[in-house]
Amino acid sequence: MEVFWYIIASIGAGVGTGLAGLSAATVMVPILIVLCPAFQGETGAYQATAIALASDVLGSAVTTGVYMKNKKIDLKHGWIMLVCILSMCTIGSFAAWLAGNVVLGGFTLFLTFCIGIRFLLMPDTEKSETISTDTKLGIKGIAISLFFGLTIGFGAGFVGTGGGMMMLVVFTAFLGMELKTAVGTSTFIMTFTALIASVSHIFIHPAIVLEQWDVLLLCIIVTTVSSLLSAQFANRVSNRTVGLVTGAVLTVLGACMIMLNYWELLSSITLIKDMFTCFAKYLSVLVPAVIVLLALYFLFHPYKELFRKLLHSVAFMSPVFFVYAAPTWQSATLCAAVFAILVYPLLSMLEGWKEYSSIFVQRKNGEIKKSLLLLFFMAAVLIALCWGLWHTPHLITIAFPMWGFGDAAAALIGKRLGKHHVNIPFADHKKTWEGTVSMATISFVVGILITIYVTSYSISNCILIVLPAAIISAFVELISHNGNDTVTVPVTNAVLLYIIMLII
Repeated sequence: MEVFWYIIASIGAGVGTGLAGLSAATVMVPILIVLCPAFQGETGAYQATAIALASDVLGSAVTTGVYMKNKKIDLKHGWIMLVCILSMCTIGSFAAWLAGNVVLGGFTLFLTFCIGIRFLLMPDTEKSETISTDTKLGIKGIAISLFFGLTIGFGAGFVGTGGGMMMLVVFTAFLGMELKTAVGTSTFIMTFTALIASVSHIFIHPAIVLEQWDVLLLCIIVTTVSSLLSAQFANRVSNRTVGLVTGAVLTVLGACMIMLNYWELLSSITLIKDMFTCFAKYLSVLVPAVIVLLALYFLFHPYKELFRKLLHSVAFMSPVFFVYAAPTWQSATLCAAVFAILVYPLLSMLEGWKEYSSIFVQRKNGEIKKSLLLLFFMAAVLIALCWGLWHTPHLITIAFPMWGFGDAAAALIGKRLGKHHVNIPFADHKKTWEGTVSMATISFVVGILITIYVTSYSISNCILIVLPAAIISAFVELISHNGNDTVTVPVTNAVLLYIIMLII
């Protein structure tokens, strides 16, 4: 099983290096220390760091070769960083040995995650303020290079990273390089820092080669191949695509590394354990559902609006699943919020796929990811409100299906059979009376069936509870513009149901 984690760690390290100049240690060290017993001894962290640095050498070298071939290295603005980092790297490595079992700092992990989010939100690095290779390095640039070069160099040796992530930040945010040039320049420097640091680690502690030579060889080979393939991909696509893929990779790697690095602490917190349990149960249902829907799409090519609503049904039933899968309202709320945070960068990356808008029947750019972000954050708020404050979790199981199935009926019937457009004030004039009546009717039927099942109210009381909510929510959907019914209708349903239940 350990071999599997060696390969996973090396692939992640190689992809991070080839795409973003990320040091192999950022990915490899936490995986080896946490998941591999061979590196959990007294000198395990030091050995894992040395192996990661050795893997960095060839990985960075082949990445540098690809970026150099595409003229994406700028040493005119990076030479001071190069000199400072190389001069401090050996000192940092020796200091690490004196300090003992040094583990990758949490700052680097959080930085990886944050930089990933940054590239997802702003993937296009082709900006007017990026510097030209012919521009001289001014006094400000020299000062920045000296300060960060010295600190990154010491940190590269002490913490056991090539310093790639910090160099990427300095080159893009402070020195104005575009992304590909920043990655090429940082991997060029990282080739030498990783070489110096790895040789220093092995010289100080020769047992790394004697005891872990097989792991060392495997990690070097897999990381090198992964780096080469990732670098070639990065130099064949647009800067925007590189930015999106880099953002997705760094976000996922950063989140995974943070969890691994703090796993002992996280696993001791009941709320986090409950959230992970709920999340795992949710994924066990979500993934098969998505696979079935995609198979349906590619095999049978269903009516687009119908397929859109089938995907819609998976989304609006998710909060209901959270309520039943989570042991507490806190873990259900956290699960919904975490999923919102994770799904946004994933969809941002998929937007570059030419089939994306067709499969999701996206009406305008960014619609799907915006709707899902709103839906799951709003679900988190309503779960906290209905379950945590009002102690009525069954409101979630009624409010969301009423909106979801009602909205599907409004869209399908309104677009197919609707002939009478609504012309009242504040209404969306693209909607029809046929669609609105359909939504009120289906919402009422679905609400009645679920309310009878999840509550002890009589049928007559269930009708009194659900009927006003169905009618008013249909009107709210009518006056909601730009897809905002994702928020307005479930909230209206939940609040109205709660008030009416209190009265009855």
